[in-house]
Amino acid sequence: MKKIDKLLLTSSLGPFAVAFFIAVFVLVIQIMWLYIDEIAGKGVGILIMLELVGYMSVTVFPMALPIAVLIASVMVMGGLAERYELSSMKSAGIPLIRVMRTLIFLSAGISVFSYVCSDYLIPIANLKFRSRLFDIRKAKPALTMEEGIFNEDFRQFVIRLGEKLPDGETIRDVMIEDQSNLGQVKFNQILADSGQMYTTADKRFFVMNLFDGTQYQEPGNQGPGTNQRKFPFIRTKFKSWSKVWDMREFEVIRTEEDRFSKQRTMLSMTQLRSVVDSLDVKIKESGQMAVNDMLINLKRKPAAPVVKSDTSKLTEKPVTKGLIGAQEARRPTQASTSGPNLPVQELNKSLPQYGSLLETFRDRDKSTLLKEAKTRHGLSRNIVETRKNQMQARRLDWVKTGYELYNKYSFALVCFIFLFIGAPMGAIIRKGGFGYPILVSIIFFVTFIFLAILCKKLAESYIMTPFWAAMTPCAILAVFGIYVTRKAMNDSQLFSMESIERFFIRLQRKRKLKTQEVPS
Repeated sequence: MKKIDKLLLTSSLGPFAVAFFIAVFVLVIQIMWLYIDEIAGKGVGILIMLELVGYMSVTVFPMALPIAVLIASVMVMGGLAERYELSSMKSAGIPLIRVMRTLIFLSAGISVFSYVCSDYLIPIANLKFRSRLFDIRKAKPALTMEEGIFNEDFRQFVIRLGEKLPDGETIRDVMIEDQSNLGQVKFNQILADSGQMYTTADKRFFVMNLFDGTQYQEPGNQGPGTNQRKFPFIRTKFKSWSKVWDMREFEVIRTEEDRFSKQRTMLSMTQLRSVVDSLDVKIKESGQMAVNDMLINLKRKPAAPVVKSDTSKLTEKPVTKGLIGAQEARRPTQASTSGPNLPVQELNKSLPQYGSLLETFRDRDKSTLLKEAKTRHGLSRNIVETRKNQMQARRLDWVKTGYELYNKYSFALVCFIFLFIGAPMGAIIRKGGFGYPILVSIIFFVTFIFLAILCKKLAESYIMTPFWAAMTPCAILAVFGIYVTRKAMNDSQLFSMESIERFFIRLQRKRKLKTQEVPS
C-alpha cells in the first residue's frame, strides 16, 4: 500500500466512525420520540430498553451510512486541500481520481455492507422491534400507589390510599372496592384505619395487610323468577385482613413473531420479489374475474312471462324478442326462408318506427323488464365496484412492495455516489473540520431524502414505476457528482460568474448607447 493510500485511509476512518455514530444516535432519538408515550410508565426494564435501542440502531444503518460517507469525504478532502497537500499531489502529477482510490474502495465496501444490512439484518431487526413494541403496548402501566388517587391497575379492584408514610410500606385510611363478584354481590367495600403493603422478594406478588377495619357487603338477589331470596346488608369488623395480587399481569409477555413476519419491512429482497410477482398475477386475475362476472350476469336469462295466444290458450314465450319476435312468430314461412339471417334494412322496413327500445314490447311486459334491467344494472355495478376496489388495493400494494424492494438498492448505491459529491466538494471549498463539511452534507442528504419522498408519492399516484421512483434520486445525484468531479479535476470553479458578469456589462453598454443616441 502506498503512503498516499495509508494517509487517506487513516484520515477517513476516524471522521467516518464519528459521523456514523452521531447519525445513528440522532436517528434513534428521532424514532424514540415517536414511541416514548407508549413505552413510558410501563415499567420496562433496562435490558428491554437496550434491546429496543439495538434493534432501532440496526434499522437506521442504511440512512446513517450515506451521510457518514458524505461527511467523511468532505472532511478528508477539504482538510487535504486546506493544508495544500492536495495541491502538492496534483503538482506531482497525481490525478484526483488516484488520490480518491482508497476512498472509492472504502465506499464500495460500505455500499456492499448497506446492501447486506438491508437484505438480511434489517428485516430481522424490524421483526424483533415490532414484536417487542407490541408486547409493551399490551402491557399494563407499572403499579403506582399514590395518596388520594383511585388506583384501578388491578383487575376488578379499586384502591385508594389516604396517606402513605415515607417508608413506602405503611399506609393509612385505606379503601378497597371489590368488583369481582358483581353478579352475586351488589356492593363490597373494605375500609381500614391502617395497613402495610409490599412486594415479595421474587417480584411475583403484591401483598396488602390491613388492620382495624370494616367490610360492607350487600348481597344480590338469589334464585330465578319471582322466588328470589333477599339477604340483609352485611357489616363485618376485623382486626387483620390480607389480600395477595399476582404481578404477572404487569409483566411484558413476548408475542410470537410470526404474526408480523409477513409485513413488507420484515421481508428480505428474495421474499419481496416473490410478493411482487404474486401480486402481479393477482392483479391480472382480478381483471379477468371482473370481466367473467359481468359476462355471467349479462348471459342470465330472465323469467319468461306467460302470454296469451290467438287461440286463447296459455303458452310461454320469451319477452326479450319484443315486437320483432312477435312478427317472426306470425310469419313462419318468412322466418323459415330468411331465419335469423334477415337483413337489417328489410327488418327495419317491415317494422314501424319507435322512439325507444322499450316501446317494442307490450305494455304489460314493460314493468317486468324494467325491474329486471334495474336488478341487473345494480348487480353489475356492485360487481364492477368490488373488483375495482380489489384491483386498486392490490395495485397499491404492488407499488409499495416494489418500492420497498428497489429502495434497498437505492440506499446502497447512494453510499457510492455520495463519495463523488463529497470528495470533489471538499477539494473545491478547501475547508476541513466539522463546519462546512456538515453544512454541505446536510444540504445534499436532505436533497436526497426530499427526492426519495417525492418519487415515492409519484409512484403511489401511478405516475412513476417503483423502479424509477427508487432510482431517480440516485440518477439525479449521480449527474451532479460527475459534474463536480470534473470541476475538481480541472481545478475550476463550481459556478463561474464570468458569463453573468459579461451579460450585465453588455446591458450597461446598450444603455449607454441608447442614452447617447437620444438628442439633447
